[in-house]
Amino acid sequence: MKTVVKLLIFFALQVTLNAYSQVKVTLKLKSAGFEQVFDAIQNQTPYHFIYSEAQLPTQKITLKVRNKEIFAVLNQLLKGSDFTYKLLENNLIAIRPLAEIKTNILIKGRVIDENSAPIARTSVKVKGTRLSTKTDQKGEFSILIPPNSVLLLSQVGYQYREFPLKEQTSVQISMRPLQNDLDEVMITALNIPKEERKIGYAISAINGYSLTKARESNIVNALEGQVAGLNISGVNGGPGSSARILLRGAASMTAGSPLFVVNGVPIDNTQRGSANEYGGPDYGDGISNINPDDVETITVLKGSAASALYGARAANGVILITIKSARKNSGIAIEYNTNLSFDNAINNTDFQYVYGQGTQNKRPQTVAAAVASGLYSWGEKLDGQPTIQFDGNNHPYSAVKDNIQKFYRTAPAFTNTISISHGGQNGSVHLSASNLNQQSIIKNGSLDRKTVNLYTTHDLTKQLSITFNGNYIREYNKNRSYLSDGPLNANYGIAALATNINQATLSPGYNLKTGAETPWNDDEYKTNPYFILNRQSDYSSRNRFISSASAKYKFSDWIYLQARLGYDQSNDDILSVIPTGAAFSVNGEGGINTLKKSSISELNSDFLLAANRNLSQDLNLDVSAGTNFRKREVESAGLMGSRFIIPYLYTASNLITVINNNSYAKIVTESAYYTADLNYKNYLNLSATGRYDVYSTLPRNNRGIFVPGVSASFVFSDLLKLKGLNYGKLRASFAKTSGEPIQPYTTQTYYSSSSDVNGVPLGNFSRDLPNYNLRPFTLNEFETGINLKMLNNRLFFDFNYFHRITSNEIVNAKQSVTSGFTSAYVNLGTTRNTGIEILLQGIVIDHKNFKWRTGFNVSHINNRLLSIDGSSKYALAGTYRPLNAYTALVVGKPVTQIMAYDYQRDAKGNMIIGSDGIPVRGELKPMGSTLPDVYGGFSNNIYYKNFNFSMLIDFKYGNKILSATENYSYVFGLNKATLEGRETGIVAPGVHPDGTINTTNVPAYNYYPQLATNISALAVLNGSFIKVRQVTLGYTIPSNSLRRTPFSAISIDLVARNLFTLVKYTKNIDPESEFSSSLNYAGIEGASFPATRTFGINVNFKFQQGKKP
Repeated sequence: MKTVVKLLIFFALQVTLNAYSQVKVTLKLKSAGFEQVFDAIQNQTPYHFIYSEAQLPTQKITLKVRNKEIFAVLNQLLKGSDFTYKLLENNLIAIRPLAEIKTNILIKGRVIDENSAPIARTSVKVKGTRLSTKTDQKGEFSILIPPNSVLLLSQVGYQYREFPLKEQTSVQISMRPLQNDLDEVMITALNIPKEERKIGYAISAINGYSLTKARESNIVNALEGQVAGLNISGVNGGPGSSARILLRGAASMTAGSPLFVVNGVPIDNTQRGSANEYGGPDYGDGISNINPDDVETITVLKGSAASALYGARAANGVILITIKSARKNSGIAIEYNTNLSFDNAINNTDFQYVYGQGTQNKRPQTVAAAVASGLYSWGEKLDGQPTIQFDGNNHPYSAVKDNIQKFYRTAPAFTNTISISHGGQNGSVHLSASNLNQQSIIKNGSLDRKTVNLYTTHDLTKQLSITFNGNYIREYNKNRSYLSDGPLNANYGIAALATNINQATLSPGYNLKTGAETPWNDDEYKTNPYFILNRQSDYSSRNRFISSASAKYKFSDWIYLQARLGYDQSNDDILSVIPTGAAFSVNGEGGINTLKKSSISELNSDFLLAANRNLSQDLNLDVSAGTNFRKREVESAGLMGSRFIIPYLYTASNLITVINNNSYAKIVTESAYYTADLNYKNYLNLSATGRYDVYSTLPRNNRGIFVPGVSASFVFSDLLKLKGLNYGKLRASFAKTSGEPIQPYTTQTYYSSSSDVNGVPLGNFSRDLPNYNLRPFTLNEFETGINLKMLNNRLFFDFNYFHRITSNEIVNAKQSVTSGFTSAYVNLGTTRNTGIEILLQGIVIDHKNFKWRTGFNVSHINNRLLSIDGSSKYALAGTYRPLNAYTALVVGKPVTQIMAYDYQRDAKGNMIIGSDGIPVRGELKPMGSTLPDVYGGFSNNIYYKNFNFSMLIDFKYGNKILSATENYSYVFGLNKATLEGRETGIVAPGVHPDGTINTTNVPAYNYYPQLATNISALAVLNGSFIKVRQVTLGYTIPSNSLRRTPFSAISIDLVARNLFTLVKYTKNIDPESEFSSSLNYAGIEGASFPATRTFGINVNFKFQQGKKP
């Protein structure tokens, strides 16, 4: 029997060898390179070639064979070329010089991440040679190398690694994710990858995988504390709320978020609606639509030199998002990720619970008195005695400290994403579908977002390839919470309830027979929270399609032409209702706040001609030139109205009064640009960029502007062999960027119509005086820095210094009303920003089964507003609902300042007291910037066998908060400071205007409310903090345990966000609480969602090829 088996095996081997030896090809090539010949053979056979492209013969070949055996063709091809070939395992054919036959060995390897998952398309080079290859979809590679070589591995989103080889012929190499590290390969402007050593400006990259564990509904919030120079402040408005994103501080008076670019194409990040001092919901921004599971890497271009090629939109920096894609020859890959998390409201208040509800030191004795005092804790000491309440029942006159925990629910968020990808010889496709269902901590709110993403690329010929990326988003948000002011804002009432009132007493919030809102305080504009829970009707939806297509034609291996088209179209529908029965509406008949349909489209098309050529053995030139056309259109049709004819029928046709509001705007920018890199011996690089923009928003005579940029990098470690220094680079850059008016149509007077009287339209016109001499503003930035890698690449250091001046800012300056206008747009504003950014990372322990990596980044920003309009000392920007303090732009101070009223004092510093015994209001003056001047993060990542643990701590210092909660806590008697004088009254220390000592005794219930009204400086708080932002604990199931399963990898992570606040200086609020992402309202707090703490679990499954889930 054994003999028969041996004969069968021998026969099978013979048949197999004979079959392979009979593989034939047909070729007809003229003046082709060796690489083209190998590609043609690979397309007709099961064989694959491995070789060093730099070592191949350079002569051109003319070859014509028909149905000829492959090895005979190879013999003919390589005859007389000093090259030979060798057949290896797995149908590999190695092409190598004859001189290396006796020395080179074949190395097979696999590259994995920290979770043992394969990393495709990793660059594998042999140090000191030109030998190189890349891993396939399984993370595997094969390469012929000299003995005792060192492999150099690099991949976007991962740390660069050197791996020395001894006598191994098979290796497995793990790579750690990049976290603000200096990577070997970086994605730069126009989606061009560059080696880090050639970049002369600051750039940071984040691996997208880290964003999918402890995730946020707005992806940018997950970047907080991870990138030096990047300051992110999210709005406390519930799922899908917007975020304020500033790179290197406020570059101008109108600074906004950086430009977001997805796979080389800019996308829209417009804020779709936010709250102000009079309330309103936050309807989110554009970047919140991006699904974290689709993101491969995020690259942050910080300075002007890095972002100048994108023109005016990049004046605030650029954030590049690279979407996941399949790689060629990678086969089929299936991945499924599921994430379940829970948000819990955090009670940050530290109110007094000594005195209870009431006025003038008396508890309520009647229902009417209970209603009138629902907001006031100026009653008697809490004693637990039954006391009448506004629901007509008696309740214990005892402290209730858990209203926030009881009113807000534990809100789940469930995300499921599946992706399928396939890579063949001539193309690849990656398709993903995701669903997010996130409940709001307010019981009637939710977000449902569905996302489908397709990325495909195909080589039509050897020269021509095409790529398409389409991302469809369908979002539906129910009952977004109102913020800031009292109307329709449940947060206002819960935060301000008197100390003994149980929030459940407010339920159901309306009269079951009439539907009218249940009164609970003396101000009908402070809506009953339970009326909102049970009656609110606020719906918003978004359909969005982000797409891009490109075609690339290679004229040769060193020059190509690329055409690219990007289109971002979003359609929004909003219905915001004042429900029937709302106390503040006319006769309780309700109305419509907003009924609007809007669309925003962004079209970008560009052509790019690029060439990369060795001018000599030591000199390389990489140059690109292109054109860009941008068209942006914004259109909306909306209305508002009051008094529904038929109760609870929330349609426009059911309104008695209707006001229509329609708008349309169009912006066009035409541009031409170039970039050139001259590299000497791979250690000295000089870059130059230039862009010429023509803006449609400016007068014809001033529409165009040219903005240049230069940068240089010098890798001095290649020349200076210093002990302990593995890599050192100096860099410097200077660049100019430009900008246009935020609002179009500022150069002419246009008429508009927004309402009518008895069917006759009413006309109107802008009160802004047209300026026919308006020109683009400019931003000049100088930047320098140093990058170091030391101690066998275990210590990383990155230092940046920048100095930027924004000149000729376009500001809206006041005009004399005698001109017929109230303001005009002029080029007068100037802002200066300087700062430093430091990144320090280290590998503390690096053993086989235990690794510990730590990182620290810090930024210090020195911002100054040098001029507003040439004459004004300050310009008010935003405010909070008490309306006695503001944010403002103040000359000589950082952008933006809190302006508040302080105590009035005499020449000796004594506080001036009025005749009523209340301190007199002093002047309105700056109290500090709303933006931090020092911020950063501290991270730790620990890997033990198959376990991983990570923690991120972030901090902000130097910013102030204008807090409505703090103001109200004095007015309503909630602040602990109001305990003083409750029984005895207050005699304010100070003097009367005539210099006499104040002796007037004022009851506490009169003193503190009037004090808070007069002295708004009491509401200005220190916004500095240190937080444990994120903690994850993960486990990856060993691959050998999955051999009999359909899975190639399974990872499980327990996650937590916003776990602890280690340091804060605000007693009754979260220091990050804000109701708007607008720079004008930065640092203003009031009646928004409480901060939340998130716990969850993330599970990722990767399926083996050939096995279906």
